[in-house]
Amino acid sequence: MTDRHVILAATFLRALATGMMGVLLGLYLERLAYTPTEIGLVIGAGLAGAALSAAVVTFFGDALGRRRSLLILSFAAAVGGFALLASVNLWVVCGVAFLGMLNGMGRDRGAALVLEQAIQPGIVAPERRTRAFASYNVLQDIGHALGGLLAALPTLMRSLFGIGELGSFQVAIAVYAVLLLASAILYLRLTATVEAQSVKPALQLAPHSRKVLWRISTLFALDSFAGGFLGTALLAYFFHMQFGASETAIALLFFLARAANAASHFAAAWLAARIGLVNTMVFTHIPSSLLLMAVPFAPTFSIAALLFLLRECLVEMDVPTRQSYVMAVVRPEERTMASGVTHLVRMGGWAVAPLLAGPLMQGLALATPLLVGAGLKIVYDIALYRAFRHLKPPEER
Repeated sequence: MTDRHVILAATFLRALATGMMGVLLGLYLERLAYTPTEIGLVIGAGLAGAALSAAVVTFFGDALGRRRSLLILSFAAAVGGFALLASVNLWVVCGVAFLGMLNGMGRDRGAALVLEQAIQPGIVAPERRTRAFASYNVLQDIGHALGGLLAALPTLMRSLFGIGELGSFQVAIAVYAVLLLASAILYLRLTATVEAQSVKPALQLAPHSRKVLWRISTLFALDSFAGGFLGTALLAYFFHMQFGASETAIALLFFLARAANAASHFAAAWLAARIGLVNTMVFTHIPSSLLLMAVPFAPTFSIAALLFLLRECLVEMDVPTRQSYVMAVVRPEERTMASGVTHLVRMGGWAVAPLLAGPLMQGLALATPLLVGAGLKIVYDIALYRAFRHLKPPEER
């Protein structure tokens, strides 16, 4: 098994676990009688832990070793999953979520991606870089899709084995932890070739790279803050409370959504080769936000689900193009730093927004986070286009 195969296999298992937990976390906490504000607090704590880990690997990942860092991250997440079963106390659960980097976004956005994205460009030619990132993200979204389907596990446990409602959720959480432990075991097979060829001192970037990273990171922070209002755990809670959708229906919805995401990544690579990376990011993202803004006004769950799935066909097309663009406009020895800094600001936005989304859901309306998140994303897209439409990656010059 080559290093690339190890990374892809571990990424798939992590995405499978994340996809399942994204659907189930809000529903599980609701079964524990948590309010929307408390659910947002737990999600925010988990994302804050993930943001801290992203900061650590950004500045010290290459020096510590990419293989060792990936092992530590996966093992800590697995332990956090098992520890989540130990208590129902809000503050204990928040602490476990923080230390275990519990991801309620439904998409793999953890610190491991910082290192994996830095490794990817070194093993493909520049003209194949975007397609390589597309393949990487397709595999993630297949994992997310199957993970969303796996979120029906509590229902199956209750119907097939007569397990109680809370117990059925706890079985699913244990499966989440086992999947993460398996990814840690896979990382043991990585070789020294995944390590950085040279370790660049923290924050020592070329002036041009520093300027680009500062501008693009500021915009990514806005995008991720908007995305934090739209995490899978909160969306699953919205569909359940707004339309009375069952766990099985929500699991199927997110399975189809992640399948749509996966298909869109290859479409993104094809489109970027024709109209450019920045144009692909912007011109697919704005329509997806408009579709999301229509979801709360749907009269039935079926129509809301259709609008949501149409949105999911477009919303992830900026992911491989964004990753490829950032890696292309910095020097090879700056890639871990660039990947880490841009990822870190995104993690910060994701961590903060759920802390606000929960109270907004509880105090104003269930649909408030959807409208706020979609509106902020449109602002981000317009600003990104104005700032970077003239800065081309090497293959577009």
